Amino acid sequence: MTDIMPCLWFDNRIDDAIEFYTSTFKSAKVHEVKRQDPKGPVFTAIIELEGHKFMLLNGGPTFKFTEAVSFMINVDGQDEVDYFWDRLTADGGEESQCGWCKDKFGLSWQVVPKQIYETVLGKDPAGSQRAMQAMMKMGKLIVADLQKAYAGA
Repeated sequence: MTDIMPCLWFDNRIDDAIEFYTSTFKSAKVHEVKRQDPKGPVFTAIIELEGHKFMLLNGGPTFKFTEAVSFMINVDGQDEVDYFWDRLTADGGEESQCGWCKDKFGLSWQVVPKQIYETVLGKDPAGSQRAMQAMMKMGKLIVADLQKAYAGA
């Protein structure tokens, strides 16, 4: 069976990455951890986040993450937006705009509430435009503010 698995390149922080991601995503699993030297650092790991497997590679300082690739987390409501936003931007992560942020490793994420499909991408063109304008001013998405903008309130 054909499968696609993202491979994320880390610079000697792979142990921290495994701990961070598996503690952030509640259903996370560690499938495999490999070391080149039994007493050395982890070289590769396969983890599962929300049903998706990721290979983590301890590749050294050659390559860095960029915003050209991000992972969307589809959530339901403000509590879930807040949870993931706060976890991902903690300890050196960075806030960006329109629901985008970076975690402490520089990996880009989009924390997207399902309510965005009812507001920014809603059926009412005028409401969608108002919600889009509101979203463009936000870092973390605020569901109530998107809904108010969509309604014209």
